[in-house]
Amino acid sequence: MSALRVLIIDDEPLARDRLRALVKAESTLDLVAEYTNGPEAIAGIVQHGPDLIFIDVEMPGCNGLQVVQALPSHLRPAVLFVTAHDRFAVEAFAVQAVDYLLKPFDRERFRTAVKRADEFIKKRALPADGTANQASGGAGSQTRPPQPAAPGKKGGERLAVKVDGRVVFVGASEIRWVEAADNYVILHLEDRRLMIRDTLSSIEEQLGDPQFTRVNRSAIVRVDQVRELHPTFHGDYVVILRDGTKLPLSRSLRGQVERFTGRSQ
Repeated sequence: MSALRVLIIDDEPLARDRLRALVKAESTLDLVAEYTNGPEAIAGIVQHGPDLIFIDVEMPGCNGLQVVQALPSHLRPAVLFVTAHDRFAVEAFAVQAVDYLLKPFDRERFRTAVKRADEFIKKRALPADGTANQASGGAGSQTRPPQPAAPGKKGGERLAVKVDGRVVFVGASEIRWVEAADNYVILHLEDRRLMIRDTLSSIEEQLGDPQFTRVNRSAIVRVDQVRELHPTFHGDYVVILRDGTKLPLSRSLRGQVERFTGRSQ
């Protein structure tokens, strides 16, 4: 079995040194990269698709909890929080962390956490038909490296976005929906996802297309991707896309219902 691909995310040099030594001493772990702040960590996770991350809670830019929360569930690796503070434990497990390592910890405690992560990854790698995903079943096996996209078929409009130092062309018709993630934006395409450093407002302006509409402060959808509108309490709605994604429709944007139904509500 191949080693688990690991990222270390911590702004403290001594803490990274300690984790690096522990990781390198384990033949089952392969250290891929290290990061010292939240925004870089988010981009690194999307770029490398690790199986497992060791991440501190308190960091510059955005904290470890916000890093995990910013990642869609399909992009989240197994998460081991490493921190000197026990007050974040409840929040850590709320974002489905595998374990919570409280500094200082010894090698035995480290190995226990890694074993739990390995079991979590193996269990997640088994789909309903019982066959394993390719590779180790971590985030890296669920995404593909960004490749240049063909121009969109509707009107030939496309976006030029920077991904890992390259300019990638994305056809408007490829985009299903767009979500904000702190200082980044995630483009949900037909066959992959791209995370870019930009704002949702900027992407909305670049699209400039009536086939797209904002549904809340953090999401833009392509109108023809909306499968259902579910009313909730007090006249609110949940927008359900063709791929099953559920997005709340902000009260301030209730008028968008007419865009989906073609009639006033």
